[in-house]
Amino acid sequence: MAAVAPGSGASREEEGTGGDATTPQPPAPTSAPGARLSRLPLARVKALVKADPDVTLAGQEAIFILARAAELFVETIAKDAYCCAQQGKRKTLQRRDLDNAIEAVDEFAFLEGTLD
Repeated sequence: MAAVAPGSGASREEEGTGGDATTPQPPAPTSAPGARLSRLPLARVKALVKADPDVTLAGQEAIFILARAAELFVETIAKDAYCCAQQGKRKTLQRRDLDNAIEAVDEFAFLEGTLD
């Protein structure tokens, strides 16, 4: 059984395990989850979560996910507001740009009236 004929099914299994080793894998975090994967300070996010009386426990993974979601939300609304500023031939965001972005994008409908 040591000699395997070329093209037989047994050699393909051996090739399959060898091929996985050459595939580049993303590096695993060496420290706490989300150590520098988040641009927001996780301690502040955790403090905000703890400020909610309905939350009793929040794990580090949950804090990281909330921080990342907040980053993506801010990035999205800022890009949409910047588009509104560019329509006015400006590079500086103003409050009215955020108002216009909130009115223009359906996903931001829950924010209507919050800046008043």
